[in-house]
Amino acid sequence: MQGISHMTFIVHDLDKAAHFFKTIFSAEEVYSSGQDTFSVAREKFFLIGELWIAIMEGESLPTKTYNHIAFKIDSSEVDDYLERINSLGLEIKDGRVRVTGEGQSIYFYDHDKHLFELHTGTLEERLNRYRQR
Repeated sequence: MQGISHMTFIVHDLDKAAHFFKTIFSAEEVYSSGQDTFSVAREKFFLIGELWIAIMEGESLPTKTYNHIAFKIDSSEVDDYLERINSLGLEIKDGRVRVTGEGQSIYFYDHDKHLFELHTGTLEERLNRYRQR
């Protein structure tokens, strides 16, 4: 295995979701199917760094859960991301209780009930902190 190829999110409104990814993640739109459907529905592709994100037209998730994808950010960027999230009127979820040293997180839902996390820590930092008990 070589790693993650891409992630696909089913969204009710392609344009609204595109605006979300561009605003929050500075995603670059690299493809739009327009009215064509080469896959199972109309879709758009984005790059966030080198990560390929696909959004596909469909029904929003029925409920919100803790299933999420987390993106790494620097602690100096927290306020900037909070501003981006608030500019779209998105729901920010209260974070879980954390122990000192495992980083800071912002949890927020998109318009289709997908949960995203912006996290300042690393796996190494978290494992080191957990080993200290």
